[in-house]
Amino acid sequence: MSHFNVRLFADDASIVTIGEGLLAATLPRETWTHEAHLATCSWLLRDRCDIDIELELPGIISAYNLASGGVNDDSQGYHETITQVYIAGVKAHFAEIGSQQPLYQSVNSLLSSARGRRDYPLRFYSKELLFSAEARRSFVAPDLASLDQT
Repeated sequence: MSHFNVRLFADDASIVTIGEGLLAATLPRETWTHEAHLATCSWLLRDRCDIDIELELPGIISAYNLASGGVNDDSQGYHETITQVYIAGVKAHFAEIGSQQPLYQSVNSLLSSARGRRDYPLRFYSKELLFSAEARRSFVAPDLASLDQT
């Protein structure tokens, strides 16, 4: 497993800027990092109740990928199963910590936790299943552990 340095956020405004850039499909591609994914998901869940995240985030990310020059196919771009696993993890994180602290502190604690790790979905899925075209295109049930353990 490769080690990655976690890039933490200094304030709420930086998270809102990323989230709004994703929604507008104007976010610079190099800004759309693992941390940005989780920060945006956190912001949407906490502050954008008008967005049904499980239903709408797939289209939002897919549209962003295309607008920023990417593709969504069987090997790259939007990944439904990974997205849904992280949504469940972010929801579980906020259920535990509440929403009283500033967003950036909540996101930083998420990024520093097991739920924020890049390999988090591999707690539930074998690499073979998680990185299959089927799991990329639609949600598939885990083959290693129940998602109830998020």
